[in-house]
Amino acid sequence: MRAVTVAGLSSSPLSAATVSGTLVHTSGQVGRAPGTSNVASGFEAQMRVALANLDAVLEMAGSSRAQVLKTVVLLVRREDFDAMNRLYAEHFGEPHPARSTIVCQLAHEALLFEIEAVAELAAEPPGPGAVSASLAPAG
Repeated sequence: MRAVTVAGLSSSPLSAATVSGTLVHTSGQVGRAPGTSNVASGFEAQMRVALANLDAVLEMAGSSRAQVLKTVVLLVRREDFDAMNRLYAEHFGEPHPARSTIVCQLAHEALLFEIEAVAELAAEPPGPGAVSASLAPAG
């Protein structure tokens, strides 16, 4: 297993992603710019930041959004489902990845959205071992 870590992504004991064989498994990405405690304001803004974070983690792991096989989406409010579907369709091209969507409470009360993914590696992934990087704060 190869771990991908991102400075400032989380204070929890986790990797941003792990790579095993030809698969990348990401941790959940939320609407908070890495290295800050600032959560984006509103559902759509949070989802856009989380999707940008997901793209960056996938790239660091040697994959991309085009290679995502499955996502798990966590929503705090059921009423955000239609907006989530619209933004999700804009972000992920056809064929869309398989997806599970769960309405639940997230770890931080300001968070409204979280997404994790399983993706295939690109044809030429990074070498073995751990990969560590920093994401630039959004804004």
